[in-house]
Amino acid sequence: MKKPTEVKTEAKEVKDVKTTTQNKVMICSGGRYESQANRQVRESIMDGWAAIVGEDNVIAINITGAAAAVETIRPTVVFAIGSYLPESIYFGEICRKAHAIGAVTVFWATEDPYEQDACYRITDDFDVIFSCDKWGTNFYDHPHAYHLALGASKKLHYVPINTTIEKNIDVFFCGVAFTNRKDIVRNLLPILRNLNIRIIGPGWGEFGIGFSDARIDKEQVIELYQRSKIVLNLGRSLHFENKRFMIMPSSPGPRTFEAALAGAMQIFYEDTFEIHTYYQKDEIPTFSNAHDFEKILERFLDNNSLILQTAQKAQDRTLKDHTYEKRIQNVMEVLRTHNFLKS
Repeated sequence: MKKPTEVKTEAKEVKDVKTTTQNKVMICSGGRYESQANRQVRESIMDGWAAIVGEDNVIAINITGAAAAVETIRPTVVFAIGSYLPESIYFGEICRKAHAIGAVTVFWATEDPYEQDACYRITDDFDVIFSCDKWGTNFYDHPHAYHLALGASKKLHYVPINTTIEKNIDVFFCGVAFTNRKDIVRNLLPILRNLNIRIIGPGWGEFGIGFSDARIDKEQVIELYQRSKIVLNLGRSLHFENKRFMIMPSSPGPRTFEAALAGAMQIFYEDTFEIHTYYQKDEIPTFSNAHDFEKILERFLDNNSLILQTAQKAQDRTLKDHTYEKRIQNVMEVLRTHNFLKS
């Protein structure tokens, strides 16, 4: 299997040059079972493309009607995003229509590596594949497969850090109680029980005081970021179709970048070292055991100025290197380098 070239998205200066308006992008996503989280990622990616080619040159089409729309819209880039798992979604016809008018076809797999066994559904049709997971990228049998981490949208996620808001929550986490997350939190319970905590999401209620099964919207999450001293960052482990190679996720999920842009002071559970590709330890501190977690709390909990300073550094780093505008600049660089686009 040929090892793909990696797209360097981390700490890299990319020239902030917009493309000519002749590039028109048709974004395809929104399958029948699309999640709310994926809809938000789609909106963020659309903002990234609009910043590069202009809003008038970005058209979003539900993937079920994309093939029929290609001849009418006549894009130069057909950019599919999201999941490739549902069998109800067929990519072949979309790509054939696109190739017939000379468009380049690109897929950004935003659910890797959790569906990797089904990647055969895109490898024969798309000209270029981007995977959100660095390690998972190595398992594509495709000549143009590259790593491209997810990111954050300044339009949707940026919140200026407010130094006047009282931080009355010691530790906050929002997300589904996947098995790996439960295991981590159980390890931390002797420490967490002595703090004012808010752990929110389906499956957490059984843990007792400070835990809730509630689902909350993006605005509520951002408000809780602002009121929290520490925001826990725990990766997920929910494998739908990942039995062939049992690929362990390596890249941070989009919540890492979104929370940083929203001004959260995060501490990241480090099960791989890749987080350091994106953030320094004085931007997002990391821990891998209860002892390290406790040491971080001792350093930060009673030091509001350090909390705000660290959150500001992470936000500044995200604005500089990890917005979707930067990611799409990387996409365009790859397409030009390999002669898929001339302009």
